[in-house]
Amino acid sequence: MDYSYQTSGVCSMEIHFRLDDDVVTDIEFVGGCNGNLKAISKLCDGMTVDEIEEKLAGNTCGYKPTSCADQLARAVRQAYDGKL
Repeated sequence: MDYSYQTSGVCSMEIHFRLDDDVVTDIEFVGGCNGNLKAISKLCDGMTVDEIEEKLAGNTCGYKPTSCADQLARAVRQAYDGKL
């Protein structure tokens, strides 16, 4: 199933991804640091929700209490839990 997540507290505005069972693919960030977010998308493609959370949850960006990577972890967890 395809999902869109509205980010909060980061430069990117939205994250699009596909979730099949617990596997995340086709990750795309709208806005933000283009090169870094393309790299995160490629590295996380095919990972499970748990793997993404384990690697990215709690990651911060500068003085912000979150990051685009952290927002991805939140997004995939919410989608998996049926809250998105």
